[in-house]
Amino acid sequence: MFRSVDEVAARLAETGYLASPAVATTVFLADRLGKPLLVEGPAGVGKTELAKAVAEVAGAELVRLQCYEGVDESRALYEWNHAKQLLRISAGRDESWDETRTDIFSEEFLLPRPLLTAIRGDAPKVLLIDETDKADVEVEGLLLEVLSDFQVTVPELGTITATRRPFVVLTSNASRELSEALRRRCLFLHIGFPDEELERRIVRLKVPGLGEALAESVVRVVGALREMELRKVPSVAETIDWARTLLALGADTLDETVVRDTLGVLLKHQDDILRAAAKLDLDAV
Repeated sequence: MFRSVDEVAARLAETGYLASPAVATTVFLADRLGKPLLVEGPAGVGKTELAKAVAEVAGAELVRLQCYEGVDESRALYEWNHAKQLLRISAGRDESWDETRTDIFSEEFLLPRPLLTAIRGDAPKVLLIDETDKADVEVEGLLLEVLSDFQVTVPELGTITATRRPFVVLTSNASRELSEALRRRCLFLHIGFPDEELERRIVRLKVPGLGEALAESVVRVVGALREMELRKVPSVAETIDWARTLLALGADTLDETVVRDTLGVLLKHQDDILRAAAKLDLDAV
C-alpha cells in the first residue's frame, strides 16, 4: 500500500490522522513485511482511528472484531445458521441423513464472523481486532492460526486460506498481559499521549474554528491535568471534545469559570473533577 514512510504520514494526514514518525514507520513496516500490528496505549490516543485511517487510504473494507469478556469462536470465526438448517431438514424429510448433512453443512448455511470474513475474497481488507486484552485468554488461541498462516479451519468444509492477506491491527489498553506467542507474531507499536506540538496540530485539524491561542491554552491545561494523580487522565479524544465545547460556548480565552464549568468534558470521575478544580492553576499553565 505504501512506498515510503513519508508517504504513510502524508496519506494518513489526508484522512485527518496525524501520525508521529514512529507510527508512520511501524505502519510502513507492517505493510511491507506483511505482519500484524499490535498497538498498545491508553484509551483515546488514536489506536482504533489508526486502523480506520489505514483502511480509508487503502480503499479497503474495515472488518472489526470487538473483543469483550466472553467473546467466543462463534462470534470471532464463524457459526452455522441453525434456524435455516432446521428449515432445510424439515423440508427434506424424505432424504437420507447423508444427503441432508452434506447440504446443511455447506456455504449456504455458513455465517462468517470477522476473522473468517477478513481472509475470504480478493478485495483489500483491514482487520481490526479491537481491545484484544478484554477477551479471554482462550481467544488468543483462535487468533494464532489466523495470524500465523492466515487461514481458518472449518471441520465440515476444510481449511480456508487467504488469497489476499488483510492488513491486521490489534489494539490493547494493556489491562492484561497478552501472550508471548501472540506478541511474537506482531510488530509492536506503543501510542502514548502526543507531545504538545503534535496535540496542538491535532486540535487545530479536528476543530478548525478554534483560534491558535485558545488551542495552545487547551493543550497546556490538558497537559497539566495529565500530570496530576487522577483516576483517568484526559485522552486526545477528550481534548478534542473540550475544544469543540469551548467553540460551541463561544469562549475566546480560558478563565476559571469556563474551566470549572466544563471539566466534566475532560474528566469522568467526580473525585478527579474536585481534585483538578482545587489544584489547577491557570496562571501557571
